[in-house]
Amino acid sequence: MVQHVLMIEDDERLAGMVATYLEPQGFGVSHATTAQAGIAMLQRDHDVFQLVLLDLMLPDMDGLDVCRQIRALAAPLRSIPIVMLTAKGDPFDRVVGLEIGADDYVPKPFEPRELLARLRAVLRRPPLAAEAASRVLRFGRLVIDIGARTVSLDDEPRPLTAYQFDLLVTLAERAGRVLSREQLLDAVKGDAFDPFDRSIDVHIGRLRVAIEDDVKQPRRIITVRGAGYVFAKVHDA
Repeated sequence: MVQHVLMIEDDERLAGMVATYLEPQGFGVSHATTAQAGIAMLQRDHDVFQLVLLDLMLPDMDGLDVCRQIRALAAPLRSIPIVMLTAKGDPFDRVVGLEIGADDYVPKPFEPRELLARLRAVLRRPPLAAEAASRVLRFGRLVIDIGARTVSLDDEPRPLTAYQFDLLVTLAERAGRVLSREQLLDAVKGDAFDPFDRSIDVHIGRLRVAIEDDVKQPRRIITVRGAGYVFAKVHDA
């Protein structure tokens, strides 16, 4: 099945090279040279695209602002995976991008094979069996609907990116077990490819903002120093 990517990138030469490489690998690539054009395409063809490849430096808007706008759109657009491209190599930019909702980050220049691997990893999702489609995990006030890919706390929806939802399900399905960063990367992305494994910490931080009552004293996702994270079996009233 062809996976359709919306690439928002003002460098037309780079966009053409990416499309030339990805299309024989089973991807369809649509290109927008400005942020406004990209957002308009995403809203118009909301049922077409499976992923957004977003440049950080755009002529009409900062890529971080574009990411924020996409995450503020109505469902299901707000959960579309976003992979950011940037010429900046500062890890701070990676953290900011991940914190506002990007699923991965690829610095320029990049090897086409690396980009392909990252896109496939972000798009890779475990197949849902019929029973899995109706599975709901309940932890007191926290409800995770795996089939609908929704999370609610006190019956209030808690928006998450696709990556963050998969990370939460990985932890919740193994409640009570300590999982290392490497195990989480392997489970969520399909391989321990990303050398920037501290990105897991960023996503955990965003999850805590969404589902914890007090992010400074988390009761659901607990840090086990030197080992990783554990999802506690909280049954609060």
